[in-house]
Amino acid sequence: MTIALVSHPDCILHEAGEQHPEQPARVQVIQGALEHYPFSVPVRFYEAPRATPEQLMIAHGQNYVNWILSIAPKSGFIQIDADTWMNPYTLNAALRAAGAVPFAVDLVMRGEAEAAFCNVRPPGHHAEREQAMGFCLFNNVAIGVKHALTTYGLERVAIIDFDVHHGNGTQDIFQNDKNVMYCSSFEHPFYPGYEPEMDNEHILSVPLAPGTRGEEFREKVQAAWFDKIAAFQPQFIFFSAGFDAHAEDPLADLELTREDYVWVTRQIAKIAKVHCDGRIVSALEGGYNLDALAQCVPAHVNALVFKPEESKSHA
Repeated sequence: MTIALVSHPDCILHEAGEQHPEQPARVQVIQGALEHYPFSVPVRFYEAPRATPEQLMIAHGQNYVNWILSIAPKSGFIQIDADTWMNPYTLNAALRAAGAVPFAVDLVMRGEAEAAFCNVRPPGHHAEREQAMGFCLFNNVAIGVKHALTTYGLERVAIIDFDVHHGNGTQDIFQNDKNVMYCSSFEHPFYPGYEPEMDNEHILSVPLAPGTRGEEFREKVQAAWFDKIAAFQPQFIFFSAGFDAHAEDPLADLELTREDYVWVTRQIAKIAKVHCDGRIVSALEGGYNLDALAQCVPAHVNALVFKPEESKSHA
């Protein structure tokens, strides 16, 4: 039982200005916390490769990929939307972030790790098939999911997205793909919006009112997700792991704690142990309070491998 930890120094070089919340310190703080956390299973650190254009195009259109590859600035900044910027290092960072997830899938499928966490940025779950938005250029988790489906012939993959913002990009990519179950909890009403009529048997949304605390979060996701995920019998599970629903996060209004993230991770890890030999890959999405990231991310990673003796304890 080994957990792979995938990152790359290039992810630190991307920035969108000193006041932008999606800052390099996010990855640095998490990396330091991971290096000093007392994990209950062995961990191994890996450097993320760059995604190839072919890998990007399994989740994004060719014209969109070519456009992003062509507009990277040689100096200064360019603005893609109100929140999304590129500097001269952004493209490399985005390629590392997109390449980390299929690389982690390969580690897990080859049996080199039971689970993996990708400490990468820019995040991905707002990136639609043909559009960047919300700090995101490429949909890192969607690329990993597509890689698992196409390279390994899997037929059922589940995504758990507990970021405080709805993963519109991931839903856009998998809206009509019944091989993928997308389970998303998020604050509502909030960026980037949510259309309940788009939910179906494999798009399972849990909108949460501002101020929602952990007890209500647990009740709602348990009722909406766990039995349906188990019935789906996933062959691989992914987390879009955003920690901006934390009570201390400056960008949102939910009240989750480290214990809530550990709880949901353990519940999903238990399902993974039963249905897919524990195969899980998690990738960082949001989370903008550095202290909360340092506390929550290692605890989430430690819970990716289900350990029955810890199922009733705290991380």
